[in-house]
Amino acid sequence: MPSAGTSASASPRPFALLNDEPVVEPGADLLGAGRAARRLAGLLVASRDATPFTLAVDAGWGMGKSSLMRLVDAELADAPEVHTVWYNAWTSTGADALEGLIKSVLMRFDRRVLRRGLQRISERRALLRAVRAVTTVAAGPLGVAGLVDELWRGLSVNSQARNEMREAIGALVEEWSQTADFRPRRLLVVFIDDLDRCSDESVLTVCEAVKVYLDVPGLAFVIGCDRSALAPNGLLRDLSPAASAFMEKIFQTSYRIPVADQQGVREYIDRCARAVGIDQLLDERLTTLLAERSARNPRRIKRLVNGFVLEATLNPMWEDFPPEAVVRTLLLQYFYPDFYRMVACAPGSGVGDVIAEFRTYQQVRRLLRAPEPVPEAELPRVNRFLLEHDLPDLTGAAGAETLGRLERQLPSGFPEMVTDQEFTSLIDGLVALPRSEELLRRLREGAELPAPVQPEPAPYLQSLPPRPYGPASPYGTATPYGAASPYGTASPYGTASPYGTPTPYGAVQPGRAADGRADDAVLRGVRLLWVDDHPRNNETLVNAFRAAGAVVRIAEDSEAADAALAVESPTMIVSDIARGANPREGLDHIGRLRSEGRYTGPVVFYAGRVTPERTALARELGAHLTSSGPEIERLVLRAAEGELPPPA
Repeated sequence: MPSAGTSASASPRPFALLNDEPVVEPGADLLGAGRAARRLAGLLVASRDATPFTLAVDAGWGMGKSSLMRLVDAELADAPEVHTVWYNAWTSTGADALEGLIKSVLMRFDRRVLRRGLQRISERRALLRAVRAVTTVAAGPLGVAGLVDELWRGLSVNSQARNEMREAIGALVEEWSQTADFRPRRLLVVFIDDLDRCSDESVLTVCEAVKVYLDVPGLAFVIGCDRSALAPNGLLRDLSPAASAFMEKIFQTSYRIPVADQQGVREYIDRCARAVGIDQLLDERLTTLLAERSARNPRRIKRLVNGFVLEATLNPMWEDFPPEAVVRTLLLQYFYPDFYRMVACAPGSGVGDVIAEFRTYQQVRRLLRAPEPVPEAELPRVNRFLLEHDLPDLTGAAGAETLGRLERQLPSGFPEMVTDQEFTSLIDGLVALPRSEELLRRLREGAELPAPVQPEPAPYLQSLPPRPYGPASPYGTATPYGAASPYGTASPYGTASPYGTPTPYGAVQPGRAADGRADDAVLRGVRLLWVDDHPRNNETLVNAFRAAGAVVRIAEDSEAADAALAVESPTMIVSDIARGANPREGLDHIGRLRSEGRYTGPVVFYAGRVTPERTALARELGAHLTSSGPEIERLVLRAAEGELPPPA
């Protein structure tokens, strides 16, 4: 990899951005979907006698469903008497989806077929709209769109007409598909995209159209959706046997797009990096990190790469640093958000230089795990590190025992991260950059970076109450993204744009009620007592809570908090831990309140540093501990609803 000092000059091309459009030509296929597209297209053509049938192209968000379907469409262009039509289910809602899908199919038929269809309707039913349709046709020629509109009016005029719709459409398809010069028949392949992004009502309507009205010979449906996302509430969004049986009736077969292999996704990252001009900034370790921590998701990789480019181009902070600094800093933020929060913690938080602490821990851990005693030359450094963490020196103590006690005082993720080679390489490279000390100082002083790129939630989720708790979380309600964050660890941010102004965080939206309507009193009646000797660290959250209707009282020490408690009991106490000269004053203060019975309600310790020792002590007090702003918001919302459980 080129040195950081030459990386900027070694790339003569200006930075560029990637688009997020589906691949439409085989030559643009970067992940080998072309082979699957050719085979799927061949199966569709060979199965024209088996129509009607429905094939699901099944994959998660950003995994290439639309691209594969577009490539299949391109392959079908060369097949004799095979026609295609596209319908994006997300563009319609409710009953409009039925009309939109059926009209999209009818628009592919010949004008003469549509005219004869109108004639048949008028002959079978003497209904006002059907008569008007025939009169209109007789009065003057209509284009295909006009004929389709008239035909739809005749088919949808009332419930009786709806009952005849399948038969009428079947007759239209039969006439269209039978040709004198081609056997066995014409084939119309209907591509339906983004079904998993629709509301329950729209999903049901599309399924109704496919199964009830369009289930006729000559039509094949290819539906792009994440079948696992058709959960967890309502008929289609649960995992019950009834829901599964219903979906099996809709999809006769499914093709699950496989996750790209390691080599394929690395090549994809390399091509994306070359396209935007950052290829010289990604070494082997960084490429591996980007591949694995992005779950090998092509769309997420594109968004992350675009994030690097936008940040390097638009944020004036990076004018003093090489582009590699942007890449490494944002990778740290995206994939190790808990660690990054400590790196960029506000002054006065008591966290200190967490990167230096981690690197010293690496060295001390290696010495304490060695079978031989710590060398005399290394003892001063080891003992100094132990003393900084309130532990006695190493004299007379076993290394493994001392290491166990030390790790209870260190941030909870350290033991896992020290064995993560991509993480340690990321940190080593960041520290080795020119002027890295200045960079880390700016980050500690609160330099603004964008919120990490999040997976795009289904639109129907955006209207649901903000209860984003995963099955694995202590809160019990399902998350739209499943149990785990796509980046391998919980992201510290909400659903904010990755490039715009930061949220506050996402759970509490000032001026927005849970149902999405304007309401600046989401937390009306909630009273928070916030105890912190550095209150400026919490201004963003405090302002968000106040804007949402909560009353927030600030106390800078235990005495001020006691005075506030004497006046009224809050809905929740939010407290720091280290205060003044006492590294555990917050814990001691809550302990006194509990033992004296002066406050028995919910408590959340909000600290820049979460360690096993602190977690255990907080749990003994029946309190939660977090370093995450979004989790504070979620806990406050649960407390406001009277549903906050004790810590797990």
